[in-house]
Amino acid sequence: MDLFTSARVEELEKLITGYQNSYYNGEAEISDAEFDALWDELKKLDPENAILHRVGADNGSFAKATHVMPMGSQEKAANPEEFLAWAKKHSYSEYLVEYKLDGASLELQYENGNLVQAVTRGDGTTGDVITENARKMQGVMPSLFDGVRPVSFTGGIRGEVIMLHQVHDTLFSDKANCRNAANGLMKRKDGEGSEHLNVIVYDVWSTTGSQPFKDEEEKLSWLKKCGFTTVPLHIAHTADEVIAFREKVMQERKNLAYDIDGLVIKEREVNHDDALRARPDRQIAFKFPLDQAESILRSVEWSQSGATYTPVAIFDPVPLNGTTVKRASLSNPNNIRGLGVKIGSRVTVVKGGEIIPKIIRAQTEGLQNLSEVNFPKTCATCGSALCDEGTRLYCPNKDCPERVLHQLLKWVSVVDIRGLGDTLVRSLFADGILKSITDIYFLTTETLTPYFLTQKSREQDKKSLGATKVFQSIQSKRKISLVKFIAGFDIEGVGETVVELLVDAKYDTLQKLLNVTVEEVSSIYRFAEISAKTFVNGIKENRSEMEALVKSGIIEIEEGGTKEEGVLFGKSFCFTGELVTMKRSQAQELVKKNGGTVKSSVVKDLSYLVTNDTSSGSSKNVKAASLGIPVISEKEFLALLP
Repeated sequence: MDLFTSARVEELEKLITGYQNSYYNGEAEISDAEFDALWDELKKLDPENAILHRVGADNGSFAKATHVMPMGSQEKAANPEEFLAWAKKHSYSEYLVEYKLDGASLELQYENGNLVQAVTRGDGTTGDVITENARKMQGVMPSLFDGVRPVSFTGGIRGEVIMLHQVHDTLFSDKANCRNAANGLMKRKDGEGSEHLNVIVYDVWSTTGSQPFKDEEEKLSWLKKCGFTTVPLHIAHTADEVIAFREKVMQERKNLAYDIDGLVIKEREVNHDDALRARPDRQIAFKFPLDQAESILRSVEWSQSGATYTPVAIFDPVPLNGTTVKRASLSNPNNIRGLGVKIGSRVTVVKGGEIIPKIIRAQTEGLQNLSEVNFPKTCATCGSALCDEGTRLYCPNKDCPERVLHQLLKWVSVVDIRGLGDTLVRSLFADGILKSITDIYFLTTETLTPYFLTQKSREQDKKSLGATKVFQSIQSKRKISLVKFIAGFDIEGVGETVVELLVDAKYDTLQKLLNVTVEEVSSIYRFAEISAKTFVNGIKENRSEMEALVKSGIIEIEEGGTKEEGVLFGKSFCFTGELVTMKRSQAQELVKKNGGTVKSSVVKDLSYLVTNDTSSGSSKNVKAASLGIPVISEKEFLALLP
């Protein structure tokens, strides 16, 4: 993984975490398809990332309850190739195919045939209790009957809360889509609107006695007999038949009464042990392609952020994923050239893993009055000639006001100077008070006070508590780690994770980093020549201020090198999967504080692979076994610490 990939992984982690929280709190900000694109991109860039093995969390406004059946995340296939790769490892005589409902998961818990609790997905193990809301929903059975006889069932029944298209169009058309509307209604404290929701079920497990079914097909039949609405079932005998059925459903789904975003493929046998895994292996969600739209490109705007200019396509408005869009990213100059984009060309737009939609295709054949995309030649802020490196168009002037402001904001964010917010930084910059990172540490309470108090208040000698707090916050950030110090200088694509790679490679002092060469950085795992050159040039560009901050004593850099006296000295660790007692970053920090080193992948000189799923068939576990590297649990790892 190179430097730019590492930066993208960090961005994806933040996006996915934020969108998970909003989704599980009933305020989803993006569609499932958009979220899946982010998820799939992270999975491609960092397959063992802990976020991929964790579910979201509820907001704490409801009572909590534990699920009868775990509600982990499914394996996903985004295209036929990925599905065939999974099917090659899972050769079944029959593939049972069900709709993947685009709603919100819910578990209905019964005792002796009577509904006692309805629990949302939550974190996959524990969710919110919304029983009273669920009782109002269509398709929820308060008591179970097999025809006319009561059914004495104790256990859980899992389904999906959905909103029918007709209900959305008639009553909730102000909501972006059915899923967003359903998520909001089911979590209302007053329960209002839950009567407009439907529950469709697809799974069941009895916690007492034997199961009331023998296989997955009988499971759905039993649920139907109890009065539930179930997902349709299709049985295929080959992987190719599954792919053909998917194509058929993709054509028909616009006529369904509710939204689906893929198919769930499983074997006939009920494999409860597999279902108990955080991410079941023997079934998969075969997703539909992202929605696409075609439009005509009318112009290209260039958005400046710091040094970098990013092209943004402006096209005729088109509906996409429940919203109307007219802007999309073109990424960089090379992408424009590679796609052959011209003003007036027909473009294909998709909502993928970007904040805004993305252009993936351009057609010019047979079209008239096309013109070339104009690339800016000079910086709109300072007038300097721009540098076009293909993957990046940027202003090379270190003193460009836009670049300086961006660097100030980055420093405040990385170092975490509380109170010195975006608005205040911009105001101080506009007034010429802040011109560099160094200037931040010469701010006084007196200088800051006019930004908190009116002229009249100052004339009355009133003191500003806000100005005092900001001043104190700045002073508390004079001693920082080498990682934060370098990351705060806003070098393109260089975040804390990237700097940690250099520190782990023994470039663990400021002086070593100031003198590092492109060749040396290129030799470090996850760096490539381009990213190494960007880093070295960024260091050279900021060298004088870096040295001045430290030599003057304004900033004290904490020791960041290997501690030879630490109990983990000489040992290296790679972490995979989700930890229980701490975040992965905290575990990695413990390794470093105790003299060890952290690696992002399984390599031959690795001392330990740490995972709570030591028996899984993950790629890292398999590689560790082939190299004879010990695989230890989180508990065993903690036992190594003092």
